[in-house]
Amino acid sequence: MKIALFSDIHANLPAFEAFLADLDARKADAVYCLGDLIGYHIWPNEIIDEVRKRGISTLAGNHDLKLADLDACDEKNYAYTLVTRSNRDYLLSLPAIIELQFKSIGKVLLAHGSPQKVDEYVLEDTAEEYVMELMGEATILCVGHSHKPYYRVIDNGKRHVINIGSVGKPKDGDPRGCYVVLTIPTPQEAEIGVEFIRFEYDVGKAAMAIEDSLLPRDLADRLRKGY
Repeated sequence: MKIALFSDIHANLPAFEAFLADLDARKADAVYCLGDLIGYHIWPNEIIDEVRKRGISTLAGNHDLKLADLDACDEKNYAYTLVTRSNRDYLLSLPAIIELQFKSIGKVLLAHGSPQKVDEYVLEDTAEEYVMELMGEATILCVGHSHKPYYRVIDNGKRHVINIGSVGKPKDGDPRGCYVVLTIPTPQEAEIGVEFIRFEYDVGKAAMAIEDSLLPRDLADRLRKGY
């Protein structure tokens, strides 16, 4: 079984459209979004509408949850004020974690930041004992939030931690979007499969749209350089 996992679109429509084209060509068996559909760009509703149309199971990210406390329309909050009331209600109704159970490997845990807090970073060098504590009985933990993809094996090879990267705002020095295809083995197979997909998109178009908006111009440079 192949599961596509993506996160941190951050209202970047050119990146999201390129991601969908790549995703559709791979024909995954299931698709999950780990949150942060909005923030930092001007197309939040286009992203949310398509996710809802496709019925993609989605977590609430920390930027999605900022809508609960939105009380001003200024430069700082501009990206969030673009979200329609219907889409705001949708984002604020999303779950914090998703648990999947498989006969072959046990529990797969999906979270935005960590299973404990939506804005907690689970980094590649986070202490192994603490990561195992966060995972509980899960065999695989998949997260987003840091925008820096990695695959880490812990607990003497028994557990797997995957950061799936960012579709719309990479921070690992590579401006291409990133997502993961996770292959769940059958009970007769021994190993899971983790494939990081990097895809090209029109970064210039996305950056120029920021520069033509009320958003801070440095966000455009961050897209161009992937930081």
